[in-house]
Amino acid sequence: MMDEVEQVIRSMTEKLMKEIVSFKEVGPKSPHGIYLYSVKRDEWVLIDKDGSRFNPFSDGYYVLYFDNTKCPACRKYDKVWFPFVRQYAPKLRNYFFVIILCEWFAHACKSRAASESFKYYDVHASPTTILLHVKDGEVAYDEKYEGVLHDNEIGEVVLKFAERAAKAERGEKVELPRRKSLEEELILALLKKLLSSAGGGKE
Repeated sequence: MMDEVEQVIRSMTEKLMKEIVSFKEVGPKSPHGIYLYSVKRDEWVLIDKDGSRFNPFSDGYYVLYFDNTKCPACRKYDKVWFPFVRQYAPKLRNYFFVIILCEWFAHACKSRAASESFKYYDVHASPTTILLHVKDGEVAYDEKYEGVLHDNEIGEVVLKFAERAAKAERGEKVELPRRKSLEEELILALLKKLLSSAGGGKE
């Protein structure tokens, strides 16, 4: 009898595992919806497609990446986001990394849950990164960053978020990490181009 029960449990578990939709990286060909990063599996698991907007499920720190499949800047951000999450998610306690994926914001989305999330969190630029500190089931502190976070910026934004949330809770003034302006990015790109062409001329 016990062997039969174990066999049924094993069979049901295998069936459930097959039904889990997950990816090493979420991209333009992934189904629209809400994905949660599983450190254990090192995969992004589709946790909701047709439900309601994303709602934090426990206390902790949430990092939400609002992604559009038709967004060229999101593909640039992917090159920073996925390696960062893979490196730091296993080290950060009580942090949850989430991707909310649509085709083009709330109005072009094959997932009701993702579309409702874009609306609820008032996202009108992509990529957008939203950080939430949830305490006693409520959002105690949040931050919103529109546009691509570069290598040095994502570290400042995410790794020091708990520290800023604690400051806010104590009623202290919180200074957000300084981000590169568009002008600075253009100047850096121009300098890199000039340096690479100068180096190329010497060879």
